[in-house]
Amino acid sequence: MTRPGDSDAETRDCTSRERPISWSSAVVALVLVTLGGCATFSEDGGLGDARRVAREQFGGDVVATRDDAGRASVATELERLLAETLSADSAVRVALLNHPGLQATYARLGIAEADLVQAGRLRNPILSVARVRASDGERASEGVVLFDFGKLITMPLALRMEERRFRAVQAEVAQELSRVALAARAAYVEAVAAAERSALTAEFTDSARLGRELAQRMVQVGNWPRLQALRHQLFHAETLSRFAMAKKAENSAREQLARALGLQTDPRALRLPAALAPAPESVVAADAFESVAMTQRYDVSAARFNVEGTARSLGLTKANRFVSLLEIGPAREREGDAPAKRGYEIELQVPLFDWGDARVAKAEAIYMQAVNNAASVVVDARSDVRESYYAYRSAYDVARHLRDEIVPLRAAIRDEQIKRYNGMLVGVFEVIADARALVDTTISALDAQRDFWLADIRM
Repeated sequence: MTRPGDSDAETRDCTSRERPISWSSAVVALVLVTLGGCATFSEDGGLGDARRVAREQFGGDVVATRDDAGRASVATELERLLAETLSADSAVRVALLNHPGLQATYARLGIAEADLVQAGRLRNPILSVARVRASDGERASEGVVLFDFGKLITMPLALRMEERRFRAVQAEVAQELSRVALAARAAYVEAVAAAERSALTAEFTDSARLGRELAQRMVQVGNWPRLQALRHQLFHAETLSRFAMAKKAENSAREQLARALGLQTDPRALRLPAALAPAPESVVAADAFESVAMTQRYDVSAARFNVEGTARSLGLTKANRFVSLLEIGPAREREGDAPAKRGYEIELQVPLFDWGDARVAKAEAIYMQAVNNAASVVVDARSDVRESYYAYRSAYDVARHLRDEIVPLRAAIRDEQIKRYNGMLVGVFEVIADARALVDTTISALDAQRDFWLADIRM
């Protein structure tokens, strides 16, 4: 006969609160809980490699803005950087701090780390309690706690696989950081060069305007045919169009710089220097450049991590072939007023129809796909490195030749013409023509200098 309060007492007994389970069961549960709860998150969120790249290669820092305090700190630093004349290095620092695409990439790294931590933790145990009453009033109760024993066996392999994936994502984050930083530097070079070209074109326009006015006066006094005046007037109109296109290019370059830096403010307020830095006196040798460039290619590193992670995944698939559906845990059963029975319960799905060979074959095919993709990445990377160096070296030679040879010769011709004009040996139009040629050559030298710095960034 059931007495009042039996229901609560038996329920507590089923969950092992009133009387403990056996020592062996307690030890198994303790080991499972200890192993399943040891995985934790890192202090820096996996941004160590990205911070090292930002610090060593770009002189900047990485800040993952996850709260209002972080965003306020970034805003203060941005205000300080933008209050001064922007340099190439400060432009990169602004992009590393402010670009929203980078923040999205950092969040992706957080997702990968969460997967890694999850792989190092067991699934929560399943507690099953059953209570039935027969028609004659007899009661029976049963309690079972199930642990995912299959995951415990495969946990080391799963951890190694997820760690490889996490490392691959870290390499991809560092690569994205480098891409954003180099894009910011390239946009900065384009913006400064466009502003300088616009200023030189304005000087070119002033020279054309002076020639047009002198030609009109010569026609008015009868010393020049009208055809010559019309040619100077046409030349002035063409330079005005050229100046308008230069201003358009300058505004477009400033907008591209704002996008590269992640700024929402008007880019016309950015303080830029008047000219690009001159090309260096020497360049890196080809053999040294290729060896260093290949070790710093993040696409190659990411491909290698992907291959290693896929290999681990293949091993996990084979190991998980039969144990993934295995569950084991302590069991306790009680019928009526009889003493409780304790033991273990094991559940194993019988592989009658699916032996797991299809999963293994798929994993092997994915592995071979990763290997061949990695080989393709290496081939493309080496070719890209060589092509980048040839472009870099050619741009350097052209920039130095224009700067050291052609521009000085144009300037010397202009100076000689001024001397001859002072001696009344040539007219003013000859001086104006040589001044125009000097400005035109200077613009060509500027474009070559810009191409060199862009090639230097792409290396």
